[in-house]
Amino acid sequence: MTDETLPPCPECSSAHTYELGALLVCPECAHEWSPAAVGDEPAERVVKDSVGNVLADGDTVTVVKGLKVKGSPTGIKAGTKVRNIRLVDGVDGHDIDCKVEGFGPMQLKSGVVRKG
Repeated sequence: MTDETLPPCPECSSAHTYELGALLVCPECAHEWSPAAVGDEPAERVVKDSVGNVLADGDTVTVVKGLKVKGSPTGIKAGTKVRNIRLVDGVDGHDIDCKVEGFGPMQLKSGVVRKG
């Protein structure tokens, strides 16, 4: 592709995209994407719990193993119920946004919870 035929960034619509190997890159927002994916519908993200059940916003989950929490001497114990979760694109695999009773708002990894 030449500079004249590169598509604009799908995230911020910048016209200053460039090729980096097999990817296209936006210098303004740092978004990277495959040229083949342009125009495709974004894939539905499926989040599964530790045993493979599909999670959805509003579900109630149970923590399956004890988790250390900075600033807390006890941490979150296995068996703790977490209600009304929200699925997010978190950092480092933390894809559940929730409020844990006694700890407040936090993000959890889907691999440490079980639906129900």
